[in-house]
Amino acid sequence: MEILLGLDIGDTRIGVALSDALGVAAHPLCTLTRKNRRVDLIAISDLVSIHKVECVVIGLPISLDGSIGTQAQKIQKFAERLEQVIDIPIKFQDERFTTAEAADILRELNKDTKTEKELIDEVAAVIILTDYLNSEREISNDVQSPIV
Repeated sequence: MEILLGLDIGDTRIGVALSDALGVAAHPLCTLTRKNRRVDLIAISDLVSIHKVECVVIGLPISLDGSIGTQAQKIQKFAERLEQVIDIPIKFQDERFTTAEAADILRELNKDTKTEKELIDEVAAVIILTDYLNSEREISNDVQSPIV
């Protein structure tokens, strides 16, 4: 399996998660505070190199009706620029409701979601990466299952 980096890209911060080498689990890695495009791309490129990442999974905020809105277009544009500085595949994962789900998880753990916004972004990145890993496992199982 390969090591994957999950990104929850916002206007202010980028939540980052990392998979284990087996592709079984994802865990929070860090939160990057956005500076400018160049600095953000270098920071992600550095994480890819340090952790020997083989694929980046970016959360894409698809609208409820399934369309690609303004925020999703901005993220796609960022991904195009990221592709120019890293030499590994970039995949997208639907990230609808991940921030709300992350906030719910943290509230259950008695974390203050108003003061721990960075943690919300990291947990959202974990959810994005976990959803991607689960969907890949389902596809793999479908391919390997004999038709009866």
